[in-house]
Amino acid sequence: MRNFDYCNPTRVIFGRGETDRVGKECRKIGRKVLWVFGGESIKKNGIYQRVEARLREEELEVFQLGGVKPNPRIDKVREGVALCKKEGIELVLAVGGGSVLDTGKIIAAGTCYAGDPWDFYIDNSKITSKIPLVTVLTLAATGSEMNHNAVITNEETGEKLGAKNPVLYPTVSILDPENTYTVPRDQTVNGIADMMAHVFEQYFHPVPETPLQDRWAEGLMKTIIEYTPRVLENPTDYDGRAVIMWCGTMALNHLLEEAGGGGEWTCHPIEHELSAAYDIAHGAGLAIVFPQWMKYVLDVIPHKFAQFAERVWDIPREGRDDYSLGLAGIERTKQWFQQIGAPVTLKEVGIGPERLEEMAERAVKRGKIGVTKVLGKEEVLEILKMSL
Repeated sequence: MRNFDYCNPTRVIFGRGETDRVGKECRKIGRKVLWVFGGESIKKNGIYQRVEARLREEELEVFQLGGVKPNPRIDKVREGVALCKKEGIELVLAVGGGSVLDTGKIIAAGTCYAGDPWDFYIDNSKITSKIPLVTVLTLAATGSEMNHNAVITNEETGEKLGAKNPVLYPTVSILDPENTYTVPRDQTVNGIADMMAHVFEQYFHPVPETPLQDRWAEGLMKTIIEYTPRVLENPTDYDGRAVIMWCGTMALNHLLEEAGGGGEWTCHPIEHELSAAYDIAHGAGLAIVFPQWMKYVLDVIPHKFAQFAERVWDIPREGRDDYSLGLAGIERTKQWFQQIGAPVTLKEVGIGPERLEEMAERAVKRGKIGVTKVLGKEEVLEILKMSL
């Protein structure tokens, strides 16, 4: 087990009806608010009107920045930063899924920075402070509500990159499971694939003697597997939605990664090239890439994959060695993605072989990736070919 230094300062307010606290929580911080959100969905499901009423009750001065897209763009961040600086905004309120929350994080940090916020993606250390950030989560997926990550796309350069800095933790996050009732099935599936992939990234690593972290991760994976049918069959199952929402938060609040276990974080940069080039859903891309990466590294840590097969999928050993048992676990993972409706091949999302080499090269543009196996362009290209 590694040494670690872990602190998570985000205050979480969780439960039915807690969205109504948004106005009071913002008022504790300041009066001038930049409200960041996505498209029309929160107006159709009533979340917009509810938040607006609570903000009005507290007599807050609210400036709106709508139109944040999935795979959020740096142009929208720049627009938000400019507005914050012009109007003297005191806090950012992000209402939406991971794309909106990530946009809010970088706007909050960019408001305290003299240069271009894309600089943060070239050098994360340039993130030194932010104005406070309040979030209201509407999609269980990324864990952005309780982590210090933010992924943004730069259409000018064709890059989709992640920034990671403790400054980016939200100040307060409101998690109301009822806000996820109207999330479409495909987005629910993509969110579940995303949170499962987050656990994978922190579970499959070569660090020895991490029994507690392994059990935490295995408990999360088994819970996600158990509760996924409930939310897909009945989108308004409150307890099902609540459990899935909390799983998404716990899957990436850095407890698994930083508290002694470490992390792999190889499939994410590979997937980022897929969604940067083809604008596919992030969770869908991860469901495609992960089983193939698992096969590619199985020979390095077969014991970990065997453990995964036995503890998560309840596959009996029946005389099999670690490698064959681990392979059975990988196949079961791929089958599960198929069962819940996630794609498992690039062909299913309209990606052919034409740009694989380009995407492989871009995935390692800033250096080789991977821990279990260090991957360069040729290794990433092989994994992408396996994913066709």
